[in-house]
Amino acid sequence: MEDTNKVSSEWKEVRLGELCNVKGGKRLPKGEKLQSFPTSHPYIRIRDLNNSKNIEVDSSYEYITKNVHDKISRYITNEGDILISIVGTIGLIAKVGKSLDGANLTENCVKLIDLKEISVEFLYYFLTSCYGKNEIDKGIVGAVQAKLPIKNIKDISIKLPPLHEQEKIASILKSLDDKIELNNQMNQTLEEMAQTIFKEWFVEFNFLNEDGVPYKDNKGEMIESELGMIPEGWRVGKIHEIVDVNPRMILKKGDIAKYADMKALSETQSIISGVIERNFTGSGTKFINRDTLMARITPCLENGKTGFVNFLEDNEVAWGSTEFNVLRSKKGIAKGFTYFLARNKDFRDYAIANMNGSSGRQRISGKILELYKMPIPNEKIMNKFGEIITSFMEQIKKNGEENQTLTNTRDILMPKLMSGEVRV
Repeated sequence: MEDTNKVSSEWKEVRLGELCNVKGGKRLPKGEKLQSFPTSHPYIRIRDLNNSKNIEVDSSYEYITKNVHDKISRYITNEGDILISIVGTIGLIAKVGKSLDGANLTENCVKLIDLKEISVEFLYYFLTSCYGKNEIDKGIVGAVQAKLPIKNIKDISIKLPPLHEQEKIASILKSLDDKIELNNQMNQTLEEMAQTIFKEWFVEFNFLNEDGVPYKDNKGEMIESELGMIPEGWRVGKIHEIVDVNPRMILKKGDIAKYADMKALSETQSIISGVIERNFTGSGTKFINRDTLMARITPCLENGKTGFVNFLEDNEVAWGSTEFNVLRSKKGIAKGFTYFLARNKDFRDYAIANMNGSSGRQRISGKILELYKMPIPNEKIMNKFGEIITSFMEQIKKNGEENQTLTNTRDILMPKLMSGEVRV
């Protein structure tokens, strides 16, 4: 790469509408609803963009029936289309992955198709760069409900290098994103493996005995309890016996401390991103390393907003949204136990079913969470689970730290490449 103070005369300024077609999505027909049961027709919503470059179907997606699909079949996506959210959270950008080829698209997003004279990868990186974000912000209208009209998207101004240079610029940025995506996939696999172990051990009671044989396969003894049959040596208890919910901690008003808002939590992974430092306002949840943060308000709780704290120094206190419940393992309980408990379907169903408050602002209180009943294992099983989970969580943390370095590198390079300050 070569530094230069001038953009080459080969670069030209064009409008996005000259380079592609912009097409809207379609709302569901009146009276129709999305369903969680998978069909051949996933429906892409704003939340599915989720700040990911390439979006693919996962467990959080919802679907429509063939009958509904046939009514709105003109409004589908194809692999490689670029999506932009235009209402609510405006300006999320994503590329449609293979598993969403033919998916239906919400009316709150548009797709960019039929590209000419511009690389799809270069267009994606331009739109996610500071220059693209600034152009998107300029096109937002509406005081009561902000939106990004299609005509304003077409008016987005782009400094466009020749196609061969676009491809080289995109290749550099893509190599960084590919590594980030690989780490994310590794983390997702590790989390799914750990959640499977949690379910097998603490729900299905098929944990390993001292000989490494699954308990039930070895015909381990089961005893009667109020929750049904549980392994011999276990007991039924409420989670407050093994987990502190919203433990008290001290931060003085005005203290500078790390801060995480609801956006920092993922719906599918433990990594907490976008942490900043800010003065403690006197109001907010407080937490330390190896705590679990779990959204307590609708719809964040239902959507799965949950995270595991692993970015602090020992004894460092951080703070966050008032809409978190904080779960902390008590002495003798595996540190990662609370995170996988918070991801467990039975526990989440209990939390969702016991929310209180007015429609649209319902919350689950920490006091109610404390009353959740579950089989509690003996110390030996808990220690073994802790050994396994610790290795998983350490690798997830390393991958997350590497991703942060890669992201910083990409974000420094992107504006320099997009402006021509650094030439390829």
